[in-house]
Amino acid sequence: MNAPTSASGARPAGATDEQSSSVAVQEMFDSIAPRYDLLNHVLSCNIDRLWWWRAARAFRRILARPESAILDICCGTGDMALALLRHRAASARPVLAADFSHAMLVRGAAKFQNRSVVAIEADALHLPLATDSLDLITSAFGFRNLANYGAGLAEFHRVLRSGGELGILDFSEPGGFIGKLYAFYFRRVLPAIGERLSGMGSAYAYLPASVKRFPPPQRMMEMMREAGFIQVSWTPYSFGIAGLYRGVKP
Repeated sequence: MNAPTSASGARPAGATDEQSSSVAVQEMFDSIAPRYDLLNHVLSCNIDRLWWWRAARAFRRILARPESAILDICCGTGDMALALLRHRAASARPVLAADFSHAMLVRGAAKFQNRSVVAIEADALHLPLATDSLDLITSAFGFRNLANYGAGLAEFHRVLRSGGELGILDFSEPGGFIGKLYAFYFRRVLPAIGERLSGMGSAYAYLPASVKRFPPPQRMMEMMREAGFIQVSWTPYSFGIAGLYRGVKP
């Protein structure tokens, strides 16, 4: 495996390094957890549900194997984990759902009751999992918030088995007329609605800033290859507003 060459990552306002960025992101998501689901659905016009479903369906071959070991990292309140579960047999190994925001994970754990999901409080950059232990890792709209993207990819590569797959669902910035409309909504309308509904204007100002900072698809795929993944691809969703990155550990 090649060492990742990029140390770029999320940098919320006021953060100066990886440690302060991580703390700021954790505190921000703890603060918005109570209204996180409502705001997600309102601000995306419920299209986020379709994105989770499409991403989960892309891995149905792995999910269909009862013995597959699966992790949904940066799980938030658990919607991606539940989308994965739709493709799992009742007798299959539980899906692991991990996040470092305690408040978000508490809300996710409430959804996981009587379902085959195990919630874990863990940092994506330092997973409490053995090397070569997983068959699939997914992350939906959480990878973008890591303080170091290259380190995150390296850690995912470490815990995946040979032949294991990675799926990262996240936002991007589309071009053309759609991109201009999207940029206006994302940078002007969304933060205003988010602040009105949550009282946390800074959190919803961070969202478009984090997408702007996130690597474009071609660079993101390069970073995945640098981390050692092969068969790397990006599938755009909804005109490229979001998309699914995929890679395989050789």
